[in-house]
Amino acid sequence: MAKNTSSNVFRTLDVDLYSEDNYKEEADTADTPATTQNESVISSLLAANKPAEALTSLLSGAILGIKDPAARAASLTIAMRVLMAIKASQIDEVVAQLDNESRDVLMKFIYRGFEVPSEGSSAHLLVWHEKVFAVAGPGSIVRALTDKKRV
Repeated sequence: MAKNTSSNVFRTLDVDLYSEDNYKEEADTADTPATTQNESVISSLLAANKPAEALTSLLSGAILGIKDPAARAASLTIAMRVLMAIKASQIDEVVAQLDNESRDVLMKFIYRGFEVPSEGSSAHLLVWHEKVFAVAGPGSIVRALTDKKRV
C-alpha cells in the first residue's frame, strides 16, 4: 500500500489549462501568394514532364492547417494533378525517395483525395495508398488521420 496518500505535492500540473473551454485554435498562417507561387512552379514542372520533382515541390511547400475552403480546394486540385501525372509503375521509386515527413503529408493528400473522388482517381489513389503504406507503415496512416493540421 502507498504511504502518505493524503499528500498532494505531486500534483503540480494544472489540468484546467487543457479543458475544452480554454482550448484555442492556432492562428491560420497560410499565405495565398505563396500558394499560387508554389502552384506555378509545380505546373511548370508538370509541363516539363518532371512529375517526381513536382511531387517533391508540392510536399515540401504544402501548407498545413489551411482554414479557407477555396485555398484547400486549390491545394487539393494541384495535388491530384501531380498524383495522377505519375504513372503506377513509377510510384515505388518516387515514394522511396521521400522522407517520412513528406510521406505523411502525401498520405494526408491521399485521404483528402478519397474525400472528393473524381473519375478514375480512386483506383490510382488506392495504388498510391498501397505503395506509401508499404514503405511508411501503419504509423503514417495514424499520423495522417489524427493530425489536426489538415491539407
